[in-house]
Amino acid sequence: MAVRAQLSIQNSLWFLSSSSPLHSLNSRGVHSLKNRFHFGLSLVPSSRARGALYSTCRSDNFPNGAAKTDPFVLTTPLYYVNAPPHMGSAYTTIAADAIARFQRLLEKKVIFITGTDEHGEKIATAAAAQGSRPSEHCDVISKAYRALWEDLDIAYDKFIRTTAPKHEGIVREFYSRVLANGDIYRADYEGLYCVNCEEYKDEKELLDNNCCPMHLKPCVLRKEDNYFFALSKYQKKLEELLTENPDFVQPSFRLNEVQSWIKSGLRDFSISRASVDWGITVPNDVKQTIYVWFDALLGYISALSEEEPGNLLSAVSSGWPASLHLIGKDILRFHAVYWPAMLMSAGLSPPKMVFGHGFLTKDGMKMGKSLGNTVEPNDLVQRFGSDAVRYFFLREVEFGNDGDYSEVRFINIVNAHLANTIGNLLNRTLGLLKKNCQSTLVIDSATAAEGNAFKDTVETLVEKARVHYESLNLSSACETVLEIGNAGNLYMDERAPWSLFKQGGAASEAAAQDLVIILEAMRIIAIALSPITPRLCLRIYTQLGYSEDHYNAVTWSDTRWGGLKGGQVMAQPKPVFARIEIHKEGEDEGEAKKKVSKKKQKIPQNQTMAEA
Repeated sequence: MAVRAQLSIQNSLWFLSSSSPLHSLNSRGVHSLKNRFHFGLSLVPSSRARGALYSTCRSDNFPNGAAKTDPFVLTTPLYYVNAPPHMGSAYTTIAADAIARFQRLLEKKVIFITGTDEHGEKIATAAAAQGSRPSEHCDVISKAYRALWEDLDIAYDKFIRTTAPKHEGIVREFYSRVLANGDIYRADYEGLYCVNCEEYKDEKELLDNNCCPMHLKPCVLRKEDNYFFALSKYQKKLEELLTENPDFVQPSFRLNEVQSWIKSGLRDFSISRASVDWGITVPNDVKQTIYVWFDALLGYISALSEEEPGNLLSAVSSGWPASLHLIGKDILRFHAVYWPAMLMSAGLSPPKMVFGHGFLTKDGMKMGKSLGNTVEPNDLVQRFGSDAVRYFFLREVEFGNDGDYSEVRFINIVNAHLANTIGNLLNRTLGLLKKNCQSTLVIDSATAAEGNAFKDTVETLVEKARVHYESLNLSSACETVLEIGNAGNLYMDERAPWSLFKQGGAASEAAAQDLVIILEAMRIIAIALSPITPRLCLRIYTQLGYSEDHYNAVTWSDTRWGGLKGGQVMAQPKPVFARIEIHKEGEDEGEAKKKVSKKKQKIPQNQTMAEA
């Protein structure tokens, strides 16, 4: 995860600290700026800490040697509140949460930002369709996002709403600084507009009948008198940014897309709307509102502000530039082209990295609210639990590429990996320990594993997992941690401690040591997989005799072999992850519910059974 900052915080503030006066807004003539490119979604946060299930930490190998005091600022998009959250937005946020949790394990000061984008034409339209005011509609949907994030164990630090007063103040201040730099002018605009994307489109990128390729709906011809941002002025600077910072856009294959956009020639784009009332008014022109993207992108900065009203200088000094913007690939152009240019105009540093992940698909099509083919995340969490949902999407979708959802595969993967490989290994090991050692470890794990090749295997896999996490290869990180579980099961089967216990004497002593070795591997799994499945890993840790406070205090350094000590008493064995049962066709529904009810009693912490 190589990221590099172009400018220091001090340098990024040079423009903010200057006292240059605002320039008057001069129209550069009335242009008919035909058809631009844009997309439509959003980003930003407010504040809230979720203590249980993570700790705050340090990193010895943070990208590009960043100082330990530098915060790791990570953002999701600010999600558009025209409709409730769907699995696509949940996927981005789950991934961001896993990255944030890993960075906390490295003892970094993490600022994880998420939030909701609440202005624009689509919001007003959605509110009207519900018979409510835009502000009421935004309150309801924003609350739905926060509720889902809680159910998914998303441990964000800031949740920003673009209707928050501190955000609006920072947007106006930022706009005025870009204006003062001579990069905003007024002109006529006419083009084909996609309401769902909230952007003008080039005719060459449209399908038949001028349909948007994303939403498959016809674009409408619009002509407006708007304010424009002089994006073309930053053509060379953006080219230099990408040349000097080859890791700025990730995955690397997305860099080619961005370079292609820039090389094809940048066009100035409209940053206001005369036809949209629900938005932040343009300074000195109450008849226009600021374009939703020019508004929402500033949420990454306004989220850092602790003041009311928000102050741009203060917010920037609290953690900007961001270490990582995590987004869907459909909004890459806004984040990798428009946003850096806007920041340059205001005298601020660009973010260190923009990562554009792929789409989740269902039946081969991108999931989206506008297309009406979403998998409902609330339904998945209620049926399967947060750990299952988090694990499947992070394990099965190679981060950066597209991935497809199948319920059958979902159930098979979760049962095989979490219930069988990990859960069953822990349960049968603790069962043997209870039966033969009164649930007490007979020796330190470090001593038990001296000269043992299994210990070397685990240590190699832990280091491999760390590298994958740092490189944002979340699927590979999951796979590598699972390999520890596979190795543990193989070790158990090869050593057959149940047989050794029956032999007594030295064989019984060896069997007791084998159980300590396997349980030490389980302790390491509980730390290494905690960014992905925090509740499951807490249950594992408490089964090993630790408290929740102890779990919350662990760091990545605790994955070193040797944590379990002789004399340590383990908890009574019980399943940490129940298998998901499929309601088979023809099965009596009452009997299926009884089976589900019995298994529910065995497992706490939201791990429910599914009836498919």
